[in-house]
Formats: sequence, structure tokens, C-alpha cells
Amino acid sequence: MILDSHTHAWARWPYDPEVPDEATKGSVEHLIHEMDQNGVDQAVIVSARIEKNPDNNAYGAAAVRRYPARLHQFADVDCVWSPEYHTPGAVERLRAAADTLPIKGFTHYVGENDGWFLSDEGRAFFKLAAERRLIASIAMSPAWAADLATIAAANPDLVILLHHMGGISQNGPRTQLEAIAGLAAHPNVFIKLSGFHYAVGLERGWDYPHLDAMWIAEGLYEAFGSGRLCWGSDFPALSRAMTYRQALEIVRTHCRFLKPADLGPILGGTLDRLLKAAAPSRNAR
Repeated sequence: MILDSHTHAWARWPYDPEVPDEATKGSVEHLIHEMDQNGVDQAVIVSARIEKNPDNNAYGAAAVRRYPARLHQFADVDCVWSPEYHTPGAVERLRAAADTLPIKGFTHYVGENDGWFLSDEGRAFFKLAAERRLIASIAMSPAWAADLATIAAANPDLVILLHHMGGISQNGPRTQLEAIAGLAAHPNVFIKLSGFHYAVGLERGWDYPHLDAMWIAEGLYEAFGSGRLCWGSDFPALSRAMTYRQALEIVRTHCRFLKPADLGPILGGTLDRLLKAAAPSRNAR
């Protein structure tokens, strides 16, 4: 089985410049089509209530109910673009998402490190996630790594899945890799092997297969091993840099440091295990 750890699905295309197919370019139907064309069995929809899509949690929930054998949802809870971001009430908002949406986890995109992870509410937020067996899908820069290490240690049952190679940039200092690689000391931290185009910069998205980012992927492989890396496509945002097939082949073909035996866990085995161990989806109908 091949499982995609990082996709989005939107009713309206959210990015500039505008496109003529706004209603279909990022739709769940388009996602399912790409999965079918490329032999991908299941995918996680990382909900993102960004421009033109304030109802994206509801859209993702409807998609999961429509394709229950193919899709899983991580709800957008208090991401950086929301007015609720790092304001009081986060714990109850996470509880409400878990009680009302058919989710296996949640996503939390953060900006600059404001210390919130280690605040009283931040600690309670992640404690509740662990208690509810929700996967924490976190989009962050390496500047958050030390704080996340504290959260991971305090909540050993909390599965933490970091977006896009931990937000490491190939233009940044090598200490970024050291910071994210250090999280391998915590067995509950996993990394999405995705977002190569972000690591090299979107202005160079045309430069497939993004060889300048390979040292990041290899460094994370050395730190975490194949059993804690999960392939992700970044559909449909990936269209600004590559095709869905290329997003798959960048790992399957171009990560030459991987051994044949590594591909099973990275391309789906590990994510399948994490999803099966997560909370059973509620309100799936």
C-alpha cells in the first residue's frame, strides 16, 4: 500500500495568481483522481482554513465521509492564519474538533516561536491530544525544536508528525538539521518526507528533482531511520513545482540513499500503523 501523509483539498483554489479552474484544481475529486492515476491507496487531508476556504474543516469531513476507505482527516485547529491562534480556549477548541469531526488527528501551523508550546495552555492542549489519541501534525521551523522536545518527552503517547522535513531550508544554517535531527531522541516524533520544493524555495520550484535538498532528506533518514519517515505529496500546492507523480518519484527514485527495504515503511507502512493506532474516527457518517 502507498499512503500519502500530506494533502489538502479545497472547494476554492486559495493561491495567487487566480486560476480558471478555481472550483476543481484543489478539489477532493481531483485528489482522488491523482491517487488513482498513481497507485496511491489512501491519503491524509491536512485541513487548512486559508484564503477563500474558512469552512475547510467541514469540507474535509465531508470528503472523508464520502471516501471513507481512501481518506483520513487532520483538522485545522488554531493555525497561525486563524484569529484564535494562541488565544485562550485552545484546549476546548481541540476537544470540540475531536467530538464533532471524523478525524485521526489535527494540524497546527505556527509562525515565529512565541513560547506557546510551553505555556500552561499549550501543555494542556498537547496533553489532551495524547489522551484522545490524536496525531499532532505540526508545521513549524527548527526554531521550535527544543520546545517540541519538551512536549514530546512529557507526552510519550502523543504521536507528533512534522510537516515537510521539519521546515529545514537548504539556504539556512546546518544547525537547523541538527535541531530537527535531535528530535529523533523521542520515539514519538515522526517526519514527513515531503516539501522538497519548500526546502529549496518556491522560486526554484522548477528545478526538479530538487537535488539541493537531498542532504536534508538524507540527514533525517540517518537520524530517524526509514521507520519514522512518511512520504507526502503536498497536493495540490505541489502543482506550483511538480506533478503528483513527480512528488512520489522524488522519494521513490531520486532519494538514492534509500535502500529497497526502506520504501515500504516510508511510502505507507509507517503511516498506516500510526493511523490504525490513532483514535477511531468519530462522526464518520
